[in-house]
Amino acid sequence: MHPSGSSSSLGPGGLDLTQAFFKPIQRAGLPSPAKRHTKISVIGAGNVGMAIAQTILTQDLADEIVLIDAKPDKLRGEMLDLQHAAAFLPRTKIHASVDYEFTVGSDLCIVTAGARQNPGESRLDLLQRNVALFKNIIPPLARFSPETILLIVSNPVDVLTYVSWKLSGFPSNRVIGSGTNLDSSRFRFLIADHLDVNAQDVQAYIVGEHGDSSVALWSSISVGGVPILSFLKNQQIAYEKVTLEKIHKEVIDSAYEVISLKGYTSWAIGYSVANLARSILRDQRKIHPVSVIANGFYGIEGGEVFLSLPAQLGRGGVLGVTNVHLTDEEAERFRDSANTILDVQSQLGI
Repeated sequence: MHPSGSSSSLGPGGLDLTQAFFKPIQRAGLPSPAKRHTKISVIGAGNVGMAIAQTILTQDLADEIVLIDAKPDKLRGEMLDLQHAAAFLPRTKIHASVDYEFTVGSDLCIVTAGARQNPGESRLDLLQRNVALFKNIIPPLARFSPETILLIVSNPVDVLTYVSWKLSGFPSNRVIGSGTNLDSSRFRFLIADHLDVNAQDVQAYIVGEHGDSSVALWSSISVGGVPILSFLKNQQIAYEKVTLEKIHKEVIDSAYEVISLKGYTSWAIGYSVANLARSILRDQRKIHPVSVIANGFYGIEGGEVFLSLPAQLGRGGVLGVTNVHLTDEEAERFRDSANTILDVQSQLGI
């Protein structure tokens, strides 16, 4: 399939009208090499992939977006639908193809493709099918864009980030999972809702697995720079641990609730991933809880495992991991989360 995209060859016989429409000025030179062309490829044109692409477009994060999917008709339809909004959006070239060759030279490759769970199918069976799928996705991306950063969104994201790292041969700083970035946003929203403050003033992280074994870092939560638990203790304000656990459970159940109500999640993960893309491509060096190789942190040794930790992101991918304090209980739960992932990975044969 040839790539679908915009074309300036609209004149008779395919004449390039840009050459006739614009007259160059005298003594013009080549474009400045300092100008950077930013290219993002989104693999998977489902609900999540298109929410990400749409958010990236509206936030003017790329000069070029390439959509890759196995369904050519749906792919072309999605591309045309976005192109028809060109008059309302920043100028971005949008292409679509089933051929990975058109991802060449991507600065960032965002992978959302994944198999859906069939009735009666175990999570391990589903994971095995996704691993087989990734064997057809990751090597071509690495071959056509050897300097790219891989951002994995497909679930189970921690295991598939590990799989992508192994399949790509990339250094670990250039393979990132979206991890608990969205979980932490949900966490901040719920805390802000309880305190009736803006979620942007809440500093709070969910770490570990993006899933049921995730860990809420209550000890490091602050609102407007005020450490919450220390404040409550100093003010002799009683609180029950069960209340904290209830908020964490709401975070875990949030995605399930959205899926049960509308069939899938899309908008929140779209904003979450676009937020990560901005930090990476614009070298913002912001800290996000994303899935990174966790060996050497908080007593995790042995097998290689990707888990979410607060990490600084920039043009080089993962620039470092924040030395956030974990209580003994939080560190133990983090290690339990690692063991949960390692147990699954041991059955993959990678």
